Amino acid sequence: MLRFTLLLVTTVSVIAWSAAAQADRKDPKIKLSAQKGLDWLAGEQHRQGYWEANQSQYRVAMTALAGNAMLCEGSTTTRGKYAKKISSAVDYLLETAQPNGLIGYKHDYHYTYGHGFSMLFLSQVFGEEEDARRRERLKEVLTKAVQFCGEAQTPDGGWGYVSAKDGNNFDEGSTCVTQVQGLRACRNAGIPVPKEVVDRAVVYIQKCMSPADGGVQYSIRGGGSRPPISAAAIACLFNSGEYENDTAKKLMQYCEKNMTNAGNQNQMFGHWHYAHYYYAQVQYRLGDEKWEKYYLPIAKQIMNQQSANGSWKEGHVGPVYTTAINCTILQIDNGFLPIYQR
Repeated sequence: MLRFTLLLVTTVSVIAWSAAAQADRKDPKIKLSAQKGLDWLAGEQHRQGYWEANQSQYRVAMTALAGNAMLCEGSTTTRGKYAKKISSAVDYLLETAQPNGLIGYKHDYHYTYGHGFSMLFLSQVFGEEEDARRRERLKEVLTKAVQFCGEAQTPDGGWGYVSAKDGNNFDEGSTCVTQVQGLRACRNAGIPVPKEVVDRAVVYIQKCMSPADGGVQYSIRGGGSRPPISAAAIACLFNSGEYENDTAKKLMQYCEKNMTNAGNQNQMFGHWHYAHYYYAQVQYRLGDEKWEKYYLPIAKQIMNQQSANGSWKEGHVGPVYTTAINCTILQIDNGFLPIYQR
């Protein structure tokens, strides 16, 4: 047992050292841009630990995304510049956890987004949590969150903006991939995830693919292929190690055709940042050659759009969302979070 413990500690230390070394090699301008963005986010956190979008919406989702961006910098709940901010975010999300497993509140707008992003964020925290009580609470919340996710799935295998019961079995692609990545992150952290739930979701994504161009449509009922949802679908497949199957290949071909121009935001249905949040994960997993070709133009464009106060203001959701997404993209190759690692 002692030998195993020493091996585990050594392995974690090596991974942390490698991630820190990778972060140190980053272009200073990119590091500064991300730092300014995170500092702005730190100042926008409410006393209760949450962040919010425009019109005070999406508090749970914004909290998870902002906290995740800070984890990408290398901070944890106990160490680093943003430790207190991350810890407060974790406390807020744990307090929102309902007896039925939902992380959030049923009266929240589109609550499944918050639930999915919270599973992702809290599962990354779970692996690094040192406090025994909080670790046990995280395990309890994540275990129930996975159960809720399975119960909220529609008969077709997808998810909608709310649970299947609350939404009359409506489902669509973007919330589906948010749940799938959250489930993958939980499973990677050691939380039991029923295989059939993820398998049904993968089948749903496959059924959403357009036979005409190979892109993922808005929903299983149609709606046209969407580059953002297609990029998100590949990221989910890659999370599970599925790089070479036919679905992944077709989706890659579609995205390479429709997302090669970093500046083309017109085809993104107003979701350019969402699209590149996932597509950046895909490109990073493809190796250094692909990553550098993709990353440098994207990073340059992101930095050029940054406001003087460190935030980004494009998009209709609000600056917290855009800033959290952009900071995550700029820092994915730091390698601190298991869900984004190669």
